[in-house]
Amino acid sequence: MRRNNIQVPYGYEPPVKERKGTLIFYDAFERTTAEDLERAATVARQKAFERLVLYPLHEETVRRMTKDAVRSFYKREDELHDWKRGQDNADISIEGWEGKRKKYTPIDSALRYLTEKYPSPYFLYLTPEMGNQFASFSSFEEWIVKIRLLLTEEPKALHPRLEKYRHRWGLASEEAKVPPQNGTEGTSPSGE
Repeated sequence: MRRNNIQVPYGYEPPVKERKGTLIFYDAFERTTAEDLERAATVARQKAFERLVLYPLHEETVRRMTKDAVRSFYKREDELHDWKRGQDNADISIEGWEGKRKKYTPIDSALRYLTEKYPSPYFLYLTPEMGNQFASFSSFEEWIVKIRLLLTEEPKALHPRLEKYRHRWGLASEEAKVPPQNGTEGTSPSGE
């Protein structure tokens, strides 16, 4: 095997990477508005993440986690792709792994897959409901030491495990200078 030697001047040090890590927006994206997506993209830019990953959940996963009915995976994924086309940021990925699996995917499997595919450190961007849901799983304590959580807003009722690990999560509006969320105003990612 041939080696390609490169020459550098004496004292050369490679440039330090200014951007690092992955911000993972883990959600069903059923009621997520374009403003919510913009807010996540703003956090990713301001915190200098290498990549923002939008991870839509399969309808079976949502049904098992929350008992809510959601539209088909491909419809929600198409809305995310439409929103992404309007962005000038190429550092946004839409992860369709659950759509390929076409079945319930535990959060452990999803996080294992994401941590193998994308660069660390990992921040999980969640709504308050999803944050409480994640904290209710038995594997939460295993994962909270490997990732950090960014919640879109303070939960009205805080899960005891979230209270215990308060030092491992923060609010997105405090972490980056992002305007606070104004409830459910706005439009869906497709502009409807």
